[in-house]
Amino acid sequence: MIASEKSKLYTVYVGETNNIKRRTLEHIDVDSEVRKDWQKLKEFQDAEMYIVGHEHFNKSLTLDIENRLMQYMSSVESVEKINNRRENSQNKYYTSDEMKKIFDKIWKQLHREDPRLFPAKKLIEDSALFKASPFNKLTKNQLYAKDEILSSIDKALSKEKSNQLIKVIGNAGAGKTVLMSNIFYELAKKSNIKTVLMVNHLQQEKIYRQIAKKLDLTDNAKVLKVTTFLNQTDVDFPVDVAFVDEAHLLLTQRSQAYYGHGTNELIDIIKRAKVTLAVYDEKQILQTTQIIEDDDRLELEKFDTEYIFLNYQMRIKASKETVEWIRKFIDDGEINPVPNDESYDLRLFDTPQEMQEAIFEKNTRDRENGLSRMVATFDWDYSSTKKERGYWEVSEGEWHMPWNLQLKPSKSQKNASSINYSELSWPEQPHTIDEIGFHYTVQGMDLNYVGVEIGPSVKYRDGRVVFDPTASSNKKAINNRTMHSGEKKKFGKKLLRNELNVLLTRGVHGLYIHAVDDELQQALKRAFKKGE
Repeated sequence: MIASEKSKLYTVYVGETNNIKRRTLEHIDVDSEVRKDWQKLKEFQDAEMYIVGHEHFNKSLTLDIENRLMQYMSSVESVEKINNRRENSQNKYYTSDEMKKIFDKIWKQLHREDPRLFPAKKLIEDSALFKASPFNKLTKNQLYAKDEILSSIDKALSKEKSNQLIKVIGNAGAGKTVLMSNIFYELAKKSNIKTVLMVNHLQQEKIYRQIAKKLDLTDNAKVLKVTTFLNQTDVDFPVDVAFVDEAHLLLTQRSQAYYGHGTNELIDIIKRAKVTLAVYDEKQILQTTQIIEDDDRLELEKFDTEYIFLNYQMRIKASKETVEWIRKFIDDGEINPVPNDESYDLRLFDTPQEMQEAIFEKNTRDRENGLSRMVATFDWDYSSTKKERGYWEVSEGEWHMPWNLQLKPSKSQKNASSINYSELSWPEQPHTIDEIGFHYTVQGMDLNYVGVEIGPSVKYRDGRVVFDPTASSNKKAINNRTMHSGEKKKFGKKLLRNELNVLLTRGVHGLYIHAVDDELQQALKRAFKKGE
């Protein structure tokens, strides 16, 4: 592995070989003539090489270690670029059960050599970049989906078809973003295919931009805003493959942000691409402007469409019973006895203050379980001029926390990071532990522990969880939607349920809850008591 420090940032190459001297000379003397990345590495005066070996290395284990190193190195803040051309994760093989133990030993030794280039593993694993990395090892379900998707793309492009739609459907935490990242990276390495990746979500967009920048995916693969793509791409000259993550966030009616094309962003994208790969989860639609109308559904059905389903819950590391308890709460409004689950920390708090302290403890002092945040339903103003303490806040009684994206990092926090804070997603910025997020800030993100302040829009009446749009401040969910026919419709209850769905499915290792509505809080207390 070769690294060169440049303005406190590194350029890294990770490779595998059974002849170090020969392969290194090939890179320096031959590859530097045809590859810009190796030409730059050859010119560096302070390049260093780390040689990693182990007596149990066979070809498969070596490739797996190489892939894992690329995943970790591409997620290190001080690494500016990683110059690799392949993704090499291996499936089951002889000695595969040794891989994690050997890799941990390798990383620990590298960390001792240079803690800035090789930070503590936990710090890397907490990053959103690591969790969305194209070098993540795919599950069997994801590998099957990947093969189906790549086969469909190859067929469409070889037959010079256009307007093909591949729709990847799965609930929150099913591994859709990792799959998209992996396929995007694989196609980005092909010089004959032009690809573009879009997402109508600022925090996710930042992550994809970091991936594209670090892996130097700029020639034939771009990360763009949806509106930028629609304005730049002509229907008569379509892009080869358009990736749309979080496609349920696309707009379906004209607005100031979307005007001048049709009335549905997904349809407009399909018309400008040979193949459109769209990730979709109807339970994560959050605004009336994202509701798909019947006439749009009919138009979408005209396109040649393939459906790929991801059903396995990957985010929440809990028992099947715990996952079912959460889903019953969200989908059916049922609050059943909480199952005993030693693998998942599901807790109810009497006050939001106690919950905030527990989240702070997990994030700050318990380094094995960092990257934990408080979130809340959008039931407190974040658009009025009323700022009693200088911020728009979530509050209950004497307790209060600023809404997200208002606090600024301290000078010491800025100096401690080699990356521009504006490039980091909200949960990754250290100072945001003192803020409270909402659905749009954390959608698509993994948090190790999440504390959810359930506001007054979520109530418990007559033995069921109900949603009250009059108690919500989320105007984009509760305001009327003017349909294409001119009729005005309300979708508030459905969209507030989706909002709760996003919040309750963020925690990988734990979910902490407090409810403002007294009847809901009491129902939860009974459920937790019965589950003891």
